[in-house]
Amino acid sequence: MEIVYVYTKKRNEFGRQCFFADKPAELHVDILPDESLSADYIEKNPIDRGIHCGHDMSEHEVNTERFETDSHGINHIEGGWPKDVNPLEVEQTIRFRKKVEKDENYINSVLNLGSVMEHCIKQNNAIDIYEEYFSNIDSERVAEAPSAKTINIFRDPNEVKRTATHLSWFPDGGRKLAVAYSNLRFQGTSPFTCLDSYIWDVENPNRPELTLKPSSPLLCVEYNPKDSHVLIGGCYNGQVAFWDTRKGSHAVDTSLIEHSHRDPVYKTVWLQSKTGTEFFSASTDGQVR
Repeated sequence: MEIVYVYTKKRNEFGRQCFFADKPAELHVDILPDESLSADYIEKNPIDRGIHCGHDMSEHEVNTERFETDSHGINHIEGGWPKDVNPLEVEQTIRFRKKVEKDENYINSVLNLGSVMEHCIKQNNAIDIYEEYFSNIDSERVAEAPSAKTINIFRDPNEVKRTATHLSWFPDGGRKLAVAYSNLRFQGTSPFTCLDSYIWDVENPNRPELTLKPSSPLLCVEYNPKDSHVLIGGCYNGQVAFWDTRKGSHAVDTSLIEHSHRDPVYKTVWLQSKTGTEFFSASTDGQVR
């Protein structure tokens, strides 16, 4: 929108009219230089100054909330067995089946399910549930190559790096990882080499959650599947030790030298027993204890 204001005034109110003419210049005042003022004059070197007339501005960076993804897998195994029954042991499963078959509730359950199963069998005889209706159509299947992504790297925190000889996952949820570290070179371990092994939190690769301090480097370590606070480890000197994480970093007990292996213990396995305190240990000396 344009706003216009017109101002009007009479010509005789402007005053006398100006008349311009060409004539040579006239000198009205001539001020001569005063040499006495030269003593007050200070010579300065040329100075360059930059002036910025813009507004002060600042730059900020903001990280949005991290989006976390999680992948879950399902492993279908034979279930329904009590904790004191190992499904891999044939004798235990047969003994448990005989015990269940003598129960009256089992017989009544089978009789009740018999009529339902008979109905399903008759349906199967009437309808071919395995008939292929689209056998002539070629299915387009895109075969994706298997891949893996590195999330965290758990490094030996000591200056002299050692080999990770064994891993054991935390039995309740898999959020922890017990790692045994040892130098497998014969007589390659110096007296200053660290003997510790560690328990890591999978979300914190910078610092171990607990340090296991054995009397000899560990070659294997295993969580107790029935008590997640208890671990056993096989040592390089043939001894077997066990830890309770509630009691600190040092081993609660260690096997005696005269009853231990004569070679390094490379494997320990917990047994499926009622007490949950029995395990096997195997060594290259040819013995399993």
